[in-house]
Amino acid sequence: MKTSRAFRIFMMGLDLIVMFFLRLFKKFTRLRTFDHHIGTRVVNNTEETSPEKMGIVSKLEVDGQETDSYERKDPVYVSDASYSEYEGIVTFRGNHRRNGYSYGRMSSKKNHLNIDWTVDTGRLQKGYGKGFWTGSGWTGQPLIVRWTEDQKKRMNIYPTKKEEDLTEVIYSTMDGKVYFLDIEDGSFTRDVIDVGLPFKGSGAIHPSLPLLHLGPGDSGPKKEDYARAYIYNLENQKKLFEYGGKDPFSIRSFCGFDSSPLFFNDYIFEPSENGLIYSFKLNAHYEDDELTIAPDEFVKLQYHTYRSSEKKYWLGMEDSPVVWENYLYIADNGGTLLCIDMNTMKIIWAQDVVDDTNGSPVLSIEEGHPYLYIGTSLHWSPSRYLRLGYCPFFKIDALNGEYVWIRDYYCNTIAGISGGVQSSPILGENDIKDLIIFPVARTPSVMDGKLVALDIHTGKEIWSTHMKNYAWSSPVVSYDEAGNSLIVQCDSGGMMHLIRGVDGKIIDSLSLGANIEATPAMMGDRIVVGTRGQKIYGVSIR
Repeated sequence: MKTSRAFRIFMMGLDLIVMFFLRLFKKFTRLRTFDHHIGTRVVNNTEETSPEKMGIVSKLEVDGQETDSYERKDPVYVSDASYSEYEGIVTFRGNHRRNGYSYGRMSSKKNHLNIDWTVDTGRLQKGYGKGFWTGSGWTGQPLIVRWTEDQKKRMNIYPTKKEEDLTEVIYSTMDGKVYFLDIEDGSFTRDVIDVGLPFKGSGAIHPSLPLLHLGPGDSGPKKEDYARAYIYNLENQKKLFEYGGKDPFSIRSFCGFDSSPLFFNDYIFEPSENGLIYSFKLNAHYEDDELTIAPDEFVKLQYHTYRSSEKKYWLGMEDSPVVWENYLYIADNGGTLLCIDMNTMKIIWAQDVVDDTNGSPVLSIEEGHPYLYIGTSLHWSPSRYLRLGYCPFFKIDALNGEYVWIRDYYCNTIAGISGGVQSSPILGENDIKDLIIFPVARTPSVMDGKLVALDIHTGKEIWSTHMKNYAWSSPVVSYDEAGNSLIVQCDSGGMMHLIRGVDGKIIDSLSLGANIEATPAMMGDRIVVGTRGQKIYGVSIR
């Protein structure tokens, strides 16, 4: 619903007054715990997590034909091995558990943020109404890869850059372009790809092949510029394939690809905002010394729940999936968390996570048992007029979908700009082992927020850091050789904060001039992130 600027300002002022008085007698956070018993190591639903309880009805299409059942030709089973063969960040949050927050180690005893370089980006007219997509949006994490000498030789990287020890930043932004930059100085490493559709979400690189997946988050300014996903050959920047768009198998008219896909066994798995989960085999091969693909075994999972509609509790997924063994976990805009067998594309269990769930889950293995941590935004469930309500953050058993504990935060939503948890959490290691860390937006007041650390076993709040500007950007963490952690958290006021992981103390802050919705990527002491102010920044810790 569109509202005038004057009305939004009035509602923000009213919310500030209401929240001030609510603080006198209302708890702004609460913890709920559940009886949880670890059973056999089998993935299955319980009475509470049966897909039927959420009213789920699903259908499958394989190679254009609707079918009652499906069995993958080459079964997928994911071990605990590293996801990628590359040095760097190749998908949102780095890997299939979404816990690859950075690559490499920081240098010890460095705690200041410094801007090393900037690159200008642009804007793109929206496909509906007025206005423009500008700069880098949510989730907007850049990809970073350090190429080997052999890989550089095969690529259309500029000749002078081939001679260097190149770490390349690949950044798809909301002006519809893909930028290729040297992480050292921000100089261009090859030509820009101009796709012409806005990229809000994060791209992905195949973990062992030079293939780039791009997913526009919305349609373009022309009628024929409908959103669809693309696969490019990174050796020569040629487009190899596109899919999605006006898919007749979808029961939601809107299509977008904010989700960052995963690749296993030559298969790709990509959820869409049109309510479909796509999976197909790439059949990647070299033909006349040029990498190409010949997709087949094209599978689409369609589903809806008892509350899905075009007007409220939308179908579709904007977060990125996590995977354990042969199971894929994904939450949707309608507040449903799903567990799906990747080899049959059957929904095994479903859990109610209350509201529009944009932040991606993180998968944790604790004493051999898999758990999911995920938070939701405040979109569908707040009070009718003041748009206030509790926003939950969950610990969930990945085997059966049962709640372990829920930590709630009281938040605001103004004119559709959601409070709550829009980001993906940090699962701590080393000096922050047993902590789960995430920002909460628009709490306790309209414009501010907090970064909180919870004990993963109990849900108890260990520390909380107030932020004058709320954050949608996901935090990233890196460790030095001694295991000491530093967190990088960006916010809506354009600030990048360097935060000590053990206690949440802000030790340095740096202004980047405009709202930072995007999630930074970090490699060693270097950080790259784009802003809504149409700039990409290269920042270092010194």
